[in-house]
Amino acid sequence: MLLPANVIELTQALVRIPSVNPDGDPGTDGIGEERCARFVGEFLAASGAAVTLDEVEPGRPNVIGRFPTNPSADGKPKPRILFAPHTDTVSVGGMTIDPFGGELRDGKVWGRGASDTKGPMASFLWALHEMREEIPALPVEVHFAGFMSEESAQLGSQHFAKHHGRYDLAIIGEPTSLKTVFRHKGCLWADVHTTGVAVHGATPELGVNAIVKMAKLVAALDNEFRELLADTSGADEWLGVSTINLGMIQGGTRSNIVADACKLRVDIRTTPGLQRAGGALALLTDFVQRIDETARVTVASEAFHLDTDPANPFVQKLIDTGGELTGAPWFCDAAFLAAAGTPAIAIGPGSIAQAHTKDEFIAVSDLEAGVDFFRRFLTSLAG
Repeated sequence: MLLPANVIELTQALVRIPSVNPDGDPGTDGIGEERCARFVGEFLAASGAAVTLDEVEPGRPNVIGRFPTNPSADGKPKPRILFAPHTDTVSVGGMTIDPFGGELRDGKVWGRGASDTKGPMASFLWALHEMREEIPALPVEVHFAGFMSEESAQLGSQHFAKHHGRYDLAIIGEPTSLKTVFRHKGCLWADVHTTGVAVHGATPELGVNAIVKMAKLVAALDNEFRELLADTSGADEWLGVSTINLGMIQGGTRSNIVADACKLRVDIRTTPGLQRAGGALALLTDFVQRIDETARVTVASEAFHLDTDPANPFVQKLIDTGGELTGAPWFCDAAFLAAAGTPAIAIGPGSIAQAHTKDEFIAVSDLEAGVDFFRRFLTSLAG
């Protein structure tokens, strides 16, 4: 391949490859991660890594690069470090700029994924490329994994954790302003269901309206349960309290039929304290059934919280490099690797405030700072 000349051109090239997560409404025909994964694989190979594409779903692979390493002086296996951004982006619907233009303007690269997370990925890749001659002599093995599906279901990180063993640290690429996210919230998406009896809308007194039953639950969840959630989880030093958002509601079939079913989707962001207290699902189910014993709760999806020990020696190296500790209200692939036994953190240049926006961008100065940061981190491992 014709290599980009610098991290700016690399970011532009990545943004110009549509890799929108197909879930929901992508807003484009450019869905799936394969083209992006192949490009990243070619770049890794040109930087000296052994590359494989590990297909998780048809046309949606993880891309894995393993850099060569010299034997350790004592003959023991070296610790393993993983750099792992994601290759998918969210929908481009409603964007006010060319989502795949990769335009360089006003000291910024513009387009979908510039911040989340093709810019951070480019800073990883360019730092590794610049250090390709030095990596084999480091006292660690250095691997790279570009995960598919982070923006929905996190299939890539789960598949990788299941099939590729544990690492001594996974560095997940996210726009964190180069702060080390060692703790973040988990997420429970759950559906609350109420049922009724359908009759003609002209005689509603003969039926039971599931929407009316849900209205009582909505008020209770938005008030008493919100307080219960905060009290049960306690205020985490880094994350605050657990929260709930009432995101979507569906009920009834026609205006002249009493609704016999209603469904409410809730989004609960969970702290480690809530998990220790029994978890969000148990708390929600008990509360709902105390309000309406005929209602039920089902799980749509659940992502884990992250709580990595900051005393980990490699995390300490990140801190020493300038990546001060922080927490985050969002969740990412780090939690799925941590759940499988790999200490994991999230870090990268750029601001999360720009992620998923209608005019997403990342500053060139942030990209360059990212390359410098990860070069210094890797160099520090050599003592």
